[in-house]
Amino acid sequence: MVNEEIREKEVRVVDVDGKQLGIMPLRQALELAQRKQLDLVNVAPQATPPVCRIMDYGKYRYEAIKQEKEAKRNQRIIDIKEIRLSTTIEEHDIDVKIKNAIKFLKNGDKVKVTVRFRGRQITHPAIAAEILKNFAEKVAEVGIIEKAPQMDGRNMLMILTPKADVK
Repeated sequence: MVNEEIREKEVRVVDVDGKQLGIMPLRQALELAQRKQLDLVNVAPQATPPVCRIMDYGKYRYEAIKQEKEAKRNQRIIDIKEIRLSTTIEEHDIDVKIKNAIKFLKNGDKVKVTVRFRGRQITHPAIAAEILKNFAEKVAEVGIIEKAPQMDGRNMLMILTPKADVK
């Protein structure tokens, strides 16, 4: 709350430079802020009495928005890319999928590798585990296993994460 929005009778006032001015009536605090051509801002409304600071509220809001934008600009959103394989996949097809996985990992994305079982293939999960193990070995220079191969319904999946030193 700023200036006239504050509805308390008495407030503890802190000056621009952080110096305590003490507890005073709201009217007196507002007049003090107006004399300095600044705003009275309620910074701790839950305190008894509430703490108000004399500051340039417009400048404060501008700085806060600027910091938020800077923080947003510096953050990296990590996507999860999925690569689907089957238990009967051929060597060349795996090489193509590995190239894609390496590209995704170099871009900083996580890769979810899924082996889909069809029909009676589900009775041989060792084949899928072997395919995923070989896949992980071939991308080991750019990615590490975050989540080991495990069954999920009719699929076996594994999640790879980019190594910290690769980019």
